[in-house]
Order: sequence, then structure tokens, then C-alpha cells
Amino acid sequence: MDNQAEVRQFLMSRRAKITPELAGLPAGPNRRVPGLRRTEVATLAGVSVEYYAKLERGAIAGASSSVLDAVSRALQLDDTERGHLFALARAADGIPLSGRTRGRATKNVVSRPSLHWVLGSITEGIAFVRDQHQDLLATNELGRAFYSPLIGDGGRTPNLARFQFLDPASRDFYPDWDVFAGMCVAIMRAEAGRDPNDKGLQDLVGELSTLSDTFRKLWGAHDVRSHGSGTKRFNHPVVGELVLAYEELAITADPGSVLMIYTAEPGSASAERLRLLASWAATSVAQPQQTSS
Repeated sequence: MDNQAEVRQFLMSRRAKITPELAGLPAGPNRRVPGLRRTEVATLAGVSVEYYAKLERGAIAGASSSVLDAVSRALQLDDTERGHLFALARAADGIPLSGRTRGRATKNVVSRPSLHWVLGSITEGIAFVRDQHQDLLATNELGRAFYSPLIGDGGRTPNLARFQFLDPASRDFYPDWDVFAGMCVAIMRAEAGRDPNDKGLQDLVGELSTLSDTFRKLWGAHDVRSHGSGTKRFNHPVVGELVLAYEELAITADPGSVLMIYTAEPGSASAERLRLLASWAATSVAQPQQTSS
């Protein structure tokens, strides 16, 4: 990915989102765009117009942390957006922040017995491991039943992004499909900023951009986000609607991979439906030991 183009488009897209009113500035007459002008961002950040214009052209290498912080404040970036800007700057300096060893094989993650012991110990929630490419690498028993529409009959490693944008079944599985689509792309965009030389991610973005107009449009918006925690709604083909809380935990032994856990509020209808799904999984589905390619 072209780092200078990424920086330019990211800064321009954030500037377009901040109106003078939001920035506490007078709108004035004859504005051709709804967002801030470069001169206004430069003033808010306390840098020269020429220097900010240089940054927005993508020449961000060598920018100091204080300048990046000032630009982040001027553009009212949230924590994830600020982190993305810093990641792009460090990548421009030749120092990606991913912490990943190039050439690491995901097979190491999937084949580690202790990881599967951890997943197997989680019996009342959905637990799975995904990597920075949105590949579903391993699940617990309930997770295999939950993601049965995605996992299917095997083949190549199941991929959450491909399922989201290329499989019509995702429209039923995700009642809030548009929200999920935006989240998926924004997470991938943040990953791309952390490691712009990740060929696997580049190939996935290219594939989805070619095959999905929606993905291509969302990718062009340059939105970024982290997953963290929250609540999601699903429509499972076996048990119906599930409202689940999620927590994302980084796997420090494998930078780029995370452990996701979905649970239901105790005593809720979703908790009862998860128990029904677990019963269905135990009696109706032949369970493989792990999800892998």
C-alpha cells in the first residue's frame, strides 16, 4: 500500500468531517467545502500552513510526536484514529508498529495445543481466534456451532471479511449488516496502518475491492476503529436472535491475533438460546478438533 497516499487520504477525509462550528471557528461566507480548510487546521494545530500542507500531501516521515498530537487534536481524532495516524507516520519512517515478525506462519497459532485447551475451557460462551486478515483460525465447540454458516463444510480457512461481503448468508446472520460491514472494514483499515507491507492483507483488500462495491466504498472512506468490547445482534439459523456482549483480548504470543469471546447476559433470552445452541452442537454436529485450512 502507498503510505503517502494513505496519509493524504486519511487526513483529507478527517478534515472533511470537522465543520467550523465543531472546531469553534466562524464559518464565514463562500465556503466551498463543509469541512475545515487547511489553513484552519494549521492554525488549530499551531503549525504553518506550508507544513500542514506538506503533511497532507503524505510527506509525514520525520513528523514529531508533538506535531502529530497537535494535528490529532485539531482534527478531533479519537484514540483509534490518533493511533492510526501515528502508525502511518512510523511506517513512513520505516518502523511499523505491528510488532509482528515478517514471514510468521499462522500455522503456529492454530497448532499450539495450549491455545486449544484455553478455548475448550470456555464452555458457556463463544470463543474463537482470528488474525489480522480476519481469518477464523480456531474456535471452541460453541463457536463452531455459532459460526456454522461461515465455516460450512471446510475448504480454505474461513474468513470473516469474505463472509461479510461475498456470502449472501451474512445478510441473514447479521441483522445489522451495514453496521457490521463498516466495523469490519474499519478494523481492517487500522490493521493496514499498523503494517502496510502485509501482503496477505493487501491481497484480501484487493480481492474484496474487486468483488464488492460496498467494500470498495467503505475502504475509500478511510474510517478506522478498534474492536475492544461492545454488544452485537445476530440471527442464528438454529436458535434465532442472539444479543451478545463481546470482549477482544490480544494474544501476546502471536501479535496480530486476538481471542474473541461472546457471552449473553445471565438470565436473558439470549443466554437460554446459547444453551440451546450448545445442546444442538453436542447432539447434531460432528465437531472437528480445530478450524484450519
